[in-house]
Amino acid sequence: MGNLVGEMNIDATALEPLKIDIVSDVMCPWCFIGKRRLEKALADLSDVPVKVEWHPFQLDPTLPAEGKDRQAYLADKFGDPARIAEIYDRIREVGATEAIPFAFEKITKSPNTLDSHRLIRWAGIEGVQDDVVERLFELYFLEGADLNDRNVLAGAAQEAGMDGEMVARLLATDADLAETEADVVHAQAIGVTGVPCFILDGKYAVSGAQPADVLEGAIRQVAAERNKED
Repeated sequence: MGNLVGEMNIDATALEPLKIDIVSDVMCPWCFIGKRRLEKALADLSDVPVKVEWHPFQLDPTLPAEGKDRQAYLADKFGDPARIAEIYDRIREVGATEAIPFAFEKITKSPNTLDSHRLIRWAGIEGVQDDVVERLFELYFLEGADLNDRNVLAGAAQEAGMDGEMVARLLATDADLAETEADVVHAQAIGVTGVPCFILDGKYAVSGAQPADVLEGAIRQVAAERNKED
């Protein structure tokens, strides 16, 4: 399955349904793939009630608040253009198997994702977190949108049924910025070093965009353990 992770300050054993905490970054293509694979797993787990909650991670917290030119970012991170092409060709291939038509060529900026994570945090309060996460992935990876543009984020919120004008006003402030940054630090403190990371029942971690059957098996195993404890 996965490794034990540090406490998330969640009494998961007392929760019904089974909790799945996903540590993710919206600029991570494997997180988009992982979301699709989890959806497939859950489609075959109708007998196991679950609750999904998304938590923030930053693949590159050193990115400036306004983001960075995509080509410059990739060159600084990977260097060799041939290596960059090889990496993203592989991701395109895997994405195609999950019906994700990655359009990396449309992306012009690598974003600092703190504002996106603030929006996801607020979406959780309003019960539309999954819708917002899905839309942010679509905007970035399929449409090449600038996730540092707060109008883009407010629009995503509006589409998910949130008050877009209120979100725009909040994004213009530091509302929940410190809390979001603290959540990123907390994820690192409990042992998350890469994303996506699926934390099951507050105890077990499945790291990476694992195939749907692997996720399904892990969730079933944790659910069985809970039933034994009950």
